[in-house]
Amino acid sequence: MASTKAHHATGWAAGVIAAALVAHADAGGPYQVLSMLAFVMGALGGTAPDWLEVAWWAPTRRLWITHRTWTHWGLAWIALLVYTYLQLPHHLWAPPLFGFAAGGIMHLLADWPNPLGVPWIIRRHSLRWWKSGRHDLIVIGAAWLAATIVADHVFFDGIHGRRAMAFVQGWPLWSTGWMVDALDTFWQRLRAWRLGPGN
Repeated sequence: MASTKAHHATGWAAGVIAAALVAHADAGGPYQVLSMLAFVMGALGGTAPDWLEVAWWAPTRRLWITHRTWTHWGLAWIALLVYTYLQLPHHLWAPPLFGFAAGGIMHLLADWPNPLGVPWIIRRHSLRWWKSGRHDLIVIGAAWLAATIVADHVFFDGIHGRRAMAFVQGWPLWSTGWMVDALDTFWQRLRAWRLGPGN
């Protein structure tokens, strides 16, 4: 599994995504209270598949559900996400549950690359990219990139994304014309140096 810190960080990113989508669905209520609640529940859902396995009522706090089985079942989390999204404009309970489901799915996505995998439908599937707890910065960065893109699209009509793309496209390193001109100048100077002065 990804580290606990990674699950917390990606859970907060899921909360941002959930809050933005609740606001976009115009289900935030007065002062966007429900959007904020979706944000908090997204952060809580980011660690939920792990803490739902623990028997908190038992003195030993042992697992009462085998790790990465029922609480990590992707189909259930996706069904909860879709159902609550469809209910956003109609029920006050939908935004917090939507945030919780978004956090749960983000947790599964963070666990997916390591060898133990996640039971998305029936059996476990793993991307087998790296061992547990490694490359957490990649997982966190991808989660926050997704959160930034969604929030920018919902709250700012994508203006920051368009500006970033214009900046990258205008950067001389990515401009094909600049590279061709630089290589042409380099070859001309090399040729002049090899031929000597006056040639």
